[in-house]
Amino acid sequence: MEYIYQTENVCARRIKLEINGDVITNVEFLDGGCNGNLKAVPKLVDGMTVAQLEEVLGGITCGRRPTSCADQLTKAAKAAYEASMQA
Repeated sequence: MEYIYQTENVCARRIKLEINGDVITNVEFLDGGCNGNLKAVPKLVDGMTVAQLEEVLGGITCGRRPTSCADQLTKAAKAAYEASMQA
């Protein structure tokens, strides 16, 4: 299932991903963000489960912000998982 998440308090405005069960693939950060990081993170997390993402990336901050694009990805994955369970 393809899912698009509206981020909060980070440069990338949206995150698009695919979820199959609890496995995340094809992550894309859209409309802003640090170009290099936003190319690297999707490659590193492809095939991870929601729980693995939360363990590795959850709580990472960016500068003075209370979150980061990586942290927002964990929130996107969890929201996508919950949405897929409703479908």
